[in-house]
Amino acid sequence: MIFFEHTWVLLGLLIIPAYFWWKKRGGHQSEGTMRVSSIALIPEAFRQRGNNRIQIINILKVFTVTLIIIGLARPRIVESIQEKNVEVVDIIMILDISSSMLAEDFNPNRLEAVKRTAKTFIENREGDRIGLLVFAGESFIQCPLTVDKNVLVNLLDEVRIADREVDGTAIGMAIANAINRLRFSEAESKVMILLSDGSNNAGELDPLTAADLASQFDIRIYTIGAGTNQSVSFIPNRGYIRNEIDEKTLKEIARRTGGRYFRATDEDMLADIYNEIGELEKTEIQVKEYTQYRELFGWLLIPALLLGLGYETLDRSVFRRRT
Repeated sequence: MIFFEHTWVLLGLLIIPAYFWWKKRGGHQSEGTMRVSSIALIPEAFRQRGNNRIQIINILKVFTVTLIIIGLARPRIVESIQEKNVEVVDIIMILDISSSMLAEDFNPNRLEAVKRTAKTFIENREGDRIGLLVFAGESFIQCPLTVDKNVLVNLLDEVRIADREVDGTAIGMAIANAINRLRFSEAESKVMILLSDGSNNAGELDPLTAADLASQFDIRIYTIGAGTNQSVSFIPNRGYIRNEIDEKTLKEIARRTGGRYFRATDEDMLADIYNEIGELEKTEIQVKEYTQYRELFGWLLIPALLLGLGYETLDRSVFRRRT
């Protein structure tokens, strides 16, 4: 937008109508004149040329004075520039892919329901780096920390239940693997979201020892226990299993790292949990606003100078005025 630094100077524009009013009221009589007995003695063409010259001179005067006054008012274009410093959060999503995640208490099963809600969580995070780690009896990095949501979501779609030879629930090793991905992070906030539907029964590292290690690196762990407390069916030839979530361990992992424990018994609850975690781990954005000025007076005063020189040149040479 265009603003004037010295708005009061624009009052000088009133000089222009005042000048013409003065001329009309008889100011022209103070100028040099030549009296003749009859205007009929002067040819019409000669008088018309004189009037045209006067009009040209007057127009040049008006434009020159107008440009000078507006230029002295110091017009400028003011532009606001915002500089955003985004404090991102580095997040590792740790997803249980043991065979119990095929339980059908979520539609169509736990794993697919978790993948749907995790996608929504990912899409709602702006600017954060998110990675995906899956685990059963062993843990695997499915996607390293990235800001590319499309890549992450595509890799999440590819997650499948672990093969029988690596089945189990190695929570401690999964946390340790995720620590390796986060410990060198320079982000202000480092977070793990660990979802499991069972209890630790594999791996060489105890989950609570892994939690203590995560705490030393200022990593918060939010734990989610997914599933109901009843026998649930699996796909054909998989049989039945009673849910055995070790809530005590999951709660203690969260407590030791400054996180929170959540329990989800259906997909709606799971979606609410991810939303709540998203609110707890908001990305901080610091906005600095700068004002940039572009001065315009040069675009007015320079043409005013040229018009003034043109006016004097015409008046003294072409129109042959003499002082």
